[in-house]
Amino acid sequence: MKSIMLSSSLNRCFRLTVALTFLALTVSVAMAHDSVPKEDAPADVKGLEQVQTFRSEGRAHLDPGEKWEYGHYPPTSGPHDPKPVKPAFYKIPQAPEKLVHSLEHGNIVIYYETPAPSVLAQLNKWQKRYGGKWDGIIVTPLPGLGDVVILTAWTKMLRLDPFDPGRAKAFIDAFRGKGPEHGQNEMQ
Repeated sequence: MKSIMLSSSLNRCFRLTVALTFLALTVSVAMAHDSVPKEDAPADVKGLEQVQTFRSEGRAHLDPGEKWEYGHYPPTSGPHDPKPVKPAFYKIPQAPEKLVHSLEHGNIVIYYETPAPSVLAQLNKWQKRYGGKWDGIIVTPLPGLGDVVILTAWTKMLRLDPFDPGRAKAFIDAFRGKGPEHGQNEMQ
């Protein structure tokens, strides 16, 4: 009889310990979720259904300053200049051959011309947040876009007309840092 009572008491202690552990984990996860700023939370993957994927046009290096005719524009892969563009917000267009090298490193290139000031402010904010050599953001003008914004990664493109920050963030989260040469060499 004593062994049955002891067994029953241990069983209750075990169940209580399991219940308290589960409660503690649930509270911890909830607190961690609430502590992540909304803007840093993972983007909604549903924003990626309009992403175009292109066949790779290769990864060969051109001679410095050499020009190349890409299969589509803006390019998302192909032969490129040996020197990439560093992540930054540019007010003058950058050479596509250098931008392709940056894509190969894992950077995102965002093209703009005359979007609303609020769109430019958002692009500038993202560029400042993601300035790494192998997972940064390059924002550069592309004449002829008007208020359209185009995001590119290695073999990927998303055209936003109108601009949708949720879809742009989903693209950045999905493809930033994923170039085929990501982290292999130091950027010049």
